[in-house]
Amino acid sequence: MASAVSVEAQTGFSRGGTAVAGSFRSLFAVLGYNRAGAVASWVFLAIVVVSFVAPIVVAEPAPDYTAIYAPPSLAHLLGTDFQGADVLAQVLRGGQTVLVVGAVAAAASTLIAITFGALAAYAGGWIDQVITGIADVVLTIPQFPLLAVLAAYLRLSSPILLAFLIAALAWPTLLRAVRGQVLSLKERDYVEAARALDLGTSRILFREILPNMRAYLAMYFVLAMTNAIYAQVGLYLLGFAPLSGDNWGIMLNLAWYRGAIFFKDSFWYIMTPILAISLVQLAMVTMTRSLEEAFNPRLRRIG
Repeated sequence: MASAVSVEAQTGFSRGGTAVAGSFRSLFAVLGYNRAGAVASWVFLAIVVVSFVAPIVVAEPAPDYTAIYAPPSLAHLLGTDFQGADVLAQVLRGGQTVLVVGAVAAAASTLIAITFGALAAYAGGWIDQVITGIADVVLTIPQFPLLAVLAAYLRLSSPILLAFLIAALAWPTLLRAVRGQVLSLKERDYVEAARALDLGTSRILFREILPNMRAYLAMYFVLAMTNAIYAQVGLYLLGFAPLSGDNWGIMLNLAWYRGAIFFKDSFWYIMTPILAISLVQLAMVTMTRSLEEAFNPRLRRIG
């Protein structure tokens, strides 16, 4: 019992659902609960730093048509692409847009789901019926085909617009989960007390009910970001997203349409962006182990 209390004191968590302490020390303490999760967190942090620093310090690779699809060498550690440009430089510079779109899409979809899911459960009546009805309609639509059609029709001009388009179709699953949790939590004694004090709907939802769901919401955000990354890379691969700048998805698109698969020395040009995306996804999913243990004292005792 003492160890559990000391852990909560160090990280700013309590069983009563108090807010997370707003400091990096608390964040890294949380991510350090699970050894695999801690390693994954540092890997993800390194990828983020490299993705944002590389476009500043790594020059855009210049084409060299005398070295098309050159194999890995000291001059080009991962070989070259269809126009002789260095693959390693493209990979280092290509992660920023992928991460930004994934994070913005996950944040927007999570915010939509939390706000309207909690409102539907707490208000009930026709408000609940309208919100859940819209969510059910969106859930029945094949998301990626619709996303591809909308992306082609809207002629996306910026990655942020792409992020909001992804978010517009990604919220219903979490909304239904949030609604179910709020339906249960709103019957608790502390919520009844808040109602009796007439604290207001917004305060009861965002200060009394939702903090008790922070574990699920944090893990959903991570998973939503991984799904958003897959969705945007798929759109880039198909050519429905703007093919400008440095991006792992654009690398895959150009590798496919420039026939890289037919050249034996193009292996690393094709596989490197795939491995980079897979490493980001693996790191993020593994991070959820630490989040699970941070928010669930029973898992900490079992571990």
